[in-house]
Amino acid sequence: MADGVELGFAAAVGPDGGWRLRSAYFPSKVGGRPAWLGEAGLPGPAALRCGLCEQPRAFLLQLYAPLPDRPDAFHRTLFVFACRGASCYRRPGPGGALCVFRNQLPRRNDTYSEEPPPEGPPPGPAAAGPTARLRGGAALCRVCGCLGPRACGRCRRAAYCGPEHQALDWRQHRRFCGQHAAGEHSVDAIPEHNEFLFPEYEILIAPEEPESPADSSIDPDDEQGAVDTSEDLEEQKELGATGSAGEAFQALDEETLEAMAKHETEEDKIFQMFQEQIAAEPEQIIRYCRGGEGPIWVSGDNIPEEKDIPNCLCGAKRIFEFQIMPQLLNHLQVDSLGESIDWGTLVVYTCADNCGEGNKYLEEVIWKQDFSAGSI
Repeated sequence: MADGVELGFAAAVGPDGGWRLRSAYFPSKVGGRPAWLGEAGLPGPAALRCGLCEQPRAFLLQLYAPLPDRPDAFHRTLFVFACRGASCYRRPGPGGALCVFRNQLPRRNDTYSEEPPPEGPPPGPAAAGPTARLRGGAALCRVCGCLGPRACGRCRRAAYCGPEHQALDWRQHRRFCGQHAAGEHSVDAIPEHNEFLFPEYEILIAPEEPESPADSSIDPDDEQGAVDTSEDLEEQKELGATGSAGEAFQALDEETLEAMAKHETEEDKIFQMFQEQIAAEPEQIIRYCRGGEGPIWVSGDNIPEEKDIPNCLCGAKRIFEFQIMPQLLNHLQVDSLGESIDWGTLVVYTCADNCGEGNKYLEEVIWKQDFSAGSI
């Protein structure tokens, strides 16, 4: 990716465009099954289980982010997985419901040609559909597309990451279990979508346009917003002085009230800056700038300090690479009348040295920050 901030946008994929989201085309995409980059050292089922409920995480998105100055990262992709359980998103910070893996390959490798992929679709109708196995022979789960070490006990051909997905797929699989003939109704035919997968989109990347002076209507150092909020707080105090709320206010000393007002104004300022930053491109779902401009936060709460981001296993520090914006939630069909999957922003930190270990998939750090109650 280029220098400066780059933005990612979700684009619907037509029935004839699915081929662009397969591994050989090095896609950036949301949902569906992962388009794995390297075939060695894929994360196993245990690594992809939620740290809270222990259920399998679903593939959320992948971002193709090669490093031009690194021959060992000529191809490089980051993969993010997310739990489908809404209650697992109550806890902010790292780990838990989310995880992220990094994989990279040199230009000359055992899987892909050294030449760029063709611009048109590959020949044959099957080339655009999901696959049950990698080219090297590793079996993939029919439901989620991750490693499938568990096989159907009857046909021994259908693979699954665990008992949960075997049970989920049984209604579909039992109609064809035991059929070994190639074709549309063989055991190897995998449905494009199922209820576990997030909806699939292509991620289109474009550079963020620099802000012109005319676009900036509010100076971040302008204290007017703070004054307005302080006045609102004073009005609340005056209104509450006639009842029980007034008694509560009177019980607080002046120092406490000043601290409350300062917190409110700082919180408002941070959220206002977030809104202004995305106002020109409100549909952005990704902000990418490895090692450069840091993330934009949605709240003053739960911003990690340097000590909160653990160093890589190689000993190097981890640096900001990209963030996932809350607008992505609009595309995931996760709204419900009860509790829903939610976040303010998800921030991914990766090894500053971009270390590699036999082209395996290496886990990095993802930090979840929620909106504050006052900013929603």
